Amino acid sequence: MPVPMPRPPEDGPLRPEIAASWQRVVNAGLTPDASLDRVPITDFDRTSRLIVAARPVLDELQRQLEYTSLCLILADRDCRIVDMRFADACLGGALEQIGVVPGSIYSEEISGTNSVATPHETHRGLLVNGEEHFLEPLKKFSCYGHPIRHPVTGRLEGVLDITEAGPTANPLFVPFVQRAVRDIEERLLECSPRGERFLLAAFQSAAKRRSHAVVAFGADIVLTNPTAVDLLEAADHAVLRALASDVPADRPMVRTLRLASGRAVTVEAARIGGASGTVFRLVSETADGAASGNRIGHVVPGVEHRLARLRETRSPVLISGEPGSGRSHAVRTLAGGEPIVTLDAADVPSLGEGPWGDRLADLAATHQGVLAVEEIQLLSAALCVRLTGMLPESAARLVLTSCPRDSLAAHVAALAASCVSHVELPPLRLRRHELPALVERIARELRPEVNVRFTPSALTALAAQQWPGNLRELLVVVRHAVGARSTGDVTVADLPESCRPASEARSLTPWEQAELDAIVAALRDTGGNKRQAAERLGISRSTLYNRLRSLRITL
Repeated sequence: MPVPMPRPPEDGPLRPEIAASWQRVVNAGLTPDASLDRVPITDFDRTSRLIVAARPVLDELQRQLEYTSLCLILADRDCRIVDMRFADACLGGALEQIGVVPGSIYSEEISGTNSVATPHETHRGLLVNGEEHFLEPLKKFSCYGHPIRHPVTGRLEGVLDITEAGPTANPLFVPFVQRAVRDIEERLLECSPRGERFLLAAFQSAAKRRSHAVVAFGADIVLTNPTAVDLLEAADHAVLRALASDVPADRPMVRTLRLASGRAVTVEAARIGGASGTVFRLVSETADGAASGNRIGHVVPGVEHRLARLRETRSPVLISGEPGSGRSHAVRTLAGGEPIVTLDAADVPSLGEGPWGDRLADLAATHQGVLAVEEIQLLSAALCVRLTGMLPESAARLVLTSCPRDSLAAHVAALAASCVSHVELPPLRLRRHELPALVERIARELRPEVNVRFTPSALTALAAQQWPGNLRELLVVVRHAVGARSTGDVTVADLPESCRPASEARSLTPWEQAELDAIVAALRDTGGNKRQAAERLGISRSTLYNRLRSLRITL
């Protein structure tokens, strides 16, 4: 049964934000007479980024409050008190009696409603008068607390609180503490890595036009403006992260993308000089453009449109691409509703060149629809010549498929050149931005009765793969993942072990990958002796240790 709320103060009903906090506290099982002896006290890093940034600000405030009965309390992102400043020893002793000491965890479920715990919970500044505290021992204090956010990441870093003994807080506490919080946040920005500051500046510049959605990805941070928050879903973030690795360092990249919602957007992406990050600006296409077409399927959207246009012609078409890149699906897309008959060059050895060629000639003369000749790179020179002669006069619509044209033998390349139209299918590793839509479609086709969702971390792991087997390989992976789940989220743990990010090597640049290989080889050749490995590489031991940490090489 629900726990009843305690009686509010006699001077009137609780303010909404105080009432909401009291309800949370009641739901956590606290009562107004709960003891604060159970406040846990833990160790903490006294050189943390927050403490280092706040220390000079607190030093100055302490000088300003030297002759007052006020206390400044700094809590970190775990709602742990990490610094206290006061001049009145009596006030310090009174706070110690209610568990306010460095290292104490002062969260709402432990300490009730107050201006450290509640701003930490709600991420909003709050003034709490004496009787508005939930626990009886706190009602003799009044206070104001304000959250501290990191200017780059937007994450909660902590809370700054000012407290006095008395029934009503001084309203000047609000601007006083807010100004101090701004000073701490500015120092957090100054202490941020140089790349994060560059990324923030680029994001702020791109976000000036509020009608556009803007997202910035750094190594450990994501920045979004309100328009992007409304526009993007979790799967879209995975798509953009996959696209980030394709953005050239020396020029912007422009792509058309269909979001998980079905809306089409133009994506403008640029690498940020001096920062390991990318800024994306997304501009919605017109209503007509956003509404047209379905979500991305097995064929690249631009290619799919071209295949649809080619239906109107009767000229021979070559569809080329790596194995598993969707060539057979592209044939079906090109055919539309026409009947398809397939002749595979891989069957020539078993049937013999003569019978296979006769079958080809018969189908070309009689079939009323699409005749797909698969894997023409396997044809002999004689069969290529025979097929070339059929192209202009075939009653059937001839569609040929092959591996990429630059790997065709000369006699097959001559046949390919005889096709009026050529459609090249890109490999899956160049279509990583389409992976969420592809995965969703494949999962739905494999098990339409199952309601599963691939998490962003799982999609990011899939986007990091090289996919030598292309769509065929992706199909195997998705089948494995959805076979292990009947409902809920597909996480990284549900993927085959080969698709799990066991190391950061996949995301290294080619230069870093070569550097990693050289270091690992040197360590292997020297039996793990770092001094000898450094000598072999021609670098100092300190440089070697730095690169081991940077490249996350463990022995």
